Amino acid sequence: MASTEDIIGRSDINDLEAILSITNKDVDALVSHVKSEYDTIFTWDYEKGSRPKLNRLYEKAKDSMWNGETDLPWETEVDQEAVVLANAGGVAGANPEMDITGTPFEKFSEKDWIQLGIESQNWTLSQFMHGEQGALICTARIVENVPWIDAKYYAATQVMDEARHVEVFAKYLDTKLSGHYPINAHLKLLLDDIIQDNRWDMTYLGMQIMVEGLALAAFGFIHQLTTEPLLKQLLRYVMSDEARHVAFGVLSLQDYYQELDQAEIRERQEFAFEAAVRMRDRFLQQEVWDRMGLNVKDVIALTQQAPERQMFQQMLFSKIVPNCKKLGLLDAGDAWLRRRFEELGVIQFEDWADTGEEYEMFQLADGELPTKTA
Repeated sequence: MASTEDIIGRSDINDLEAILSITNKDVDALVSHVKSEYDTIFTWDYEKGSRPKLNRLYEKAKDSMWNGETDLPWETEVDQEAVVLANAGGVAGANPEMDITGTPFEKFSEKDWIQLGIESQNWTLSQFMHGEQGALICTARIVENVPWIDAKYYAATQVMDEARHVEVFAKYLDTKLSGHYPINAHLKLLLDDIIQDNRWDMTYLGMQIMVEGLALAAFGFIHQLTTEPLLKQLLRYVMSDEARHVAFGVLSLQDYYQELDQAEIRERQEFAFEAAVRMRDRFLQQEVWDRMGLNVKDVIALTQQAPERQMFQQMLFSKIVPNCKKLGLLDAGDAWLRRRFEELGVIQFEDWADTGEEYEMFQLADGELPTKTA
């Protein structure tokens, strides 16, 4: 059985030196090549509806398509400095409960705090954009290598969804904000791992359950926080799609995982743990601190002490943990994944609504289409 060091390259999941040693070496590259080998599976069983829940998702997906060019109010003016101030409650500065004496933040002016907010927003939405491209590529693969026609049909609709998500995030960054960031190194490692694995269910687990599950939680957090109406509506559209995508992953994997033996399940548990750590590490936003000219290690050691930062990082797992439980991964075998999630400090989310339940709530609240008035 693999050790923590075998899985993530270090024995201590909180080893900051090891985390920061992973950097993006190709920040100026326009393309990235990832080699992989996998089977392309044809099915000659065209009976539609043999998996009724997947078929219902497919029908909902067809009815729920929206147009990123015409269904969003792109004429909205976005004053990024005003947005940063509004999101911070009108005060540019550190949390008053946080002692910044003797730290790089002690000398920050109001202009510095506003710039930090701008860089953080650029960075955050850039990583969402990169992650959505990862989802686009992975879902195209699912069309090729999932063995059921109902899943191929649904995955084809998700390819279109993901293309639309990349499109709208890129347009928002290009026309409303002030610059892209390259992909974070930890996110790139995770996407490479998902793409390089030739087993179709690992693509589902890595992308549909882990990456999309975390994105859904993050989008919900930002949707509640932001006062900017265009971004709020954009996120609401994307969230409705993402809930359906994660539900697709859960439905597709539930029965399949019941057929696997203990060793195969352990591999999936280890993969889920690796993905969780990679995603947590990427939210340290080390690239922002570097661009601001700050000592990255010192700043992260300080910001990680902030209660709101700890809460945000934990809340990102509010969709992942209950979905892993629903798949039977949390307590399979010797409950290995449960202990790893306890180590990460996120096990408290295990009984929160899983995304299948949550998707039904989206539909009940909004009908077949995302709201266009929010």
